[in-house]
Amino acid sequence: QVQLIESGGGLVQAGGSLRLSCAGSGRTFRNDAMGWFRQAPGKEREFVAFITWSGSSTYYADSVKGRFTISRDNAKNTVYLQMNSLRPEDTAVYYCATGLSGRFYDPEYDYWGQGTQVTVSS
Repeated sequence: QVQLIESGGGLVQAGGSLRLSCAGSGRTFRNDAMGWFRQAPGKEREFVAFITWSGSSTYYADSVKGRFTISRDNAKNTVYLQMNSLRPEDTAVYYCATGLSGRFYDPEYDYWGQGTQVTVSS
């Protein structure tokens, strides 16, 4: 059974940093692109970041560009999201995903984690 498990969320003050991890199990993801999305209360799930299977290409939402960094360690079957200069508007549940079945910036992935809460206080 394929599983993605996010961790690293929490409460942080504005301007602070968090590092999210997404560990995969059930099969290797080293040949799969990975994405991070987030969903705030009352809002639709939105794209945050994307990384190709090799890690050679990354893409970011304009709202996080320059502040967030996506990376991966294929030996550990894990993808990361380093979040710096956090803002209250970054507050959301963050999800990792793999098994891309459409456009990478749309939530069209076959596998999703359960999400981890990130709360940024002002």
